[in-house]
Amino acid sequence: MEQLLTANVATNLYWLGRHLERVETTLMKVIEAYDKIIDVDKDAGVLLYKNFNIDLKYGNSLDFLKEAILGEHSANLLNIMINARENAIICRSQIDTDAFGEIIELHALFDNASKKSAPVDYRLVDTALSLIREIWGSLSKSEHRKNSDNFSRLGKLVEEVDFHLRFENDKDIIAMVVHDINEIFDVLSKKDESKGAQSQKQNYETHDVMETINKKISEIIVG
Repeated sequence: MEQLLTANVATNLYWLGRHLERVETTLMKVIEAYDKIIDVDKDAGVLLYKNFNIDLKYGNSLDFLKEAILGEHSANLLNIMINARENAIICRSQIDTDAFGEIIELHALFDNASKKSAPVDYRLVDTALSLIREIWGSLSKSEHRKNSDNFSRLGKLVEEVDFHLRFENDKDIIAMVVHDINEIFDVLSKKDESKGAQSQKQNYETHDVMETINKKISEIIVG
């Protein structure tokens, strides 16, 4: 019989999903900007971090990688991984053993890089992205999806929506992710599918997607 989740564990599973997705999507954006800095636009990193309300300063492409990933700002990936590590420890009993080990390894990767004076290079980003793919694979490899898996997946999808909104991506893509979020809401709240579909349309058309999603999450977790 599946163990019941406390609100604290459910919340930390949700934020684990959000933090891991934030690290992954940020790294992918960083690599895109890194390539542009080398080839066509030295200010590509400055433009990228304006989306995070951060005035990023750097000298060259390698300096950009270090400032983007480990700089003293709110999008610092080491700080995000410190939070993800804490999330994982709190909900340890609900996480696959391999996934837990990979989360600890990912945190250590950034932590060790922050303690070195050497520049951050592409290999760190490549290793980090490989680890994140392994983590998601480990989290989803169980034969039967547990209720706890829904919370980490929900966090992943919500963070994805947040990124799409931040970068003003295609509205159809946002709508598809919101649809997936509503399907998880239906499972967690045991509401019928037709209500979920109606909720999705309302959420998207009123342009307050994140506010509505966050309100629904509070209702589900806190009750």
